[in-house]
Amino acid sequence: MLKLEALDLRKGTFRLQADLEIQPGAQVAVIGPSGAGKSTLLEALAGFVPPAAGRISWQGQDVTGQPPGERPVAMLFQDGNLFPHLTVAQNVGLGIDPNRRLSPQEEARVTAALARVGLAGMEGRKPAALSGGQHSRAALARVLVQNRALLLLDEPFAALGPALKSEMLDLVSEIAQETGATLLMVSHDPQDARRISREVVLVADGRAHPPAATASILDSPPPALRAYLGATPDR
Repeated sequence: MLKLEALDLRKGTFRLQADLEIQPGAQVAVIGPSGAGKSTLLEALAGFVPPAAGRISWQGQDVTGQPPGERPVAMLFQDGNLFPHLTVAQNVGLGIDPNRRLSPQEEARVTAALARVGLAGMEGRKPAALSGGQHSRAALARVLVQNRALLLLDEPFAALGPALKSEMLDLVSEIAQETGATLLMVSHDPQDARRISREVVLVADGRAHPPAATASILDSPPPALRAYLGATPDR
């Protein structure tokens, strides 16, 4: 279980608080108005934003003071963060060893991860030779080889077209189910939440609220979310 206890996050005058629990293996969308703190919440879980107060624990272990590399977390950012001078395989291998010193077994893990995301045979390509969708798949493969229990997505597919984005969301959901990972996904699109998440964490008015059923939140959004969406989302 992922547990946030009296968590208090601050950036200058910005403040976000959270008291919530997320069950292992859950797929949860993190939604809310722009600037409400959705990305800040994920960054805190990953260890990039130290809390002013409170506690983050996973499966009963306090990870609040752990550096990012020691947490059971893999994070997929908006831009994918592929290095242009490295091949696809080398970029993915960074998820195992930042110095790219991989054993034959680890190289086999990279090959298997690329095959799982649909990039078999593209190990030697550079990012510039990839399409937008292939770029996203390579970034996802790097997350996959990390084999972490918590998978955090900060809108990594926002720049993709609707059909390709749906395809990538389905792939992420399938991989999370196969590995048993707990998935938290920031999204501005309520249809993304409906597609892969049974629960939603609403971030609004300075608080990350406990998970609630996706349909109940989106069918009858609270005032802060309704104002952001502009209208009740299609069901």
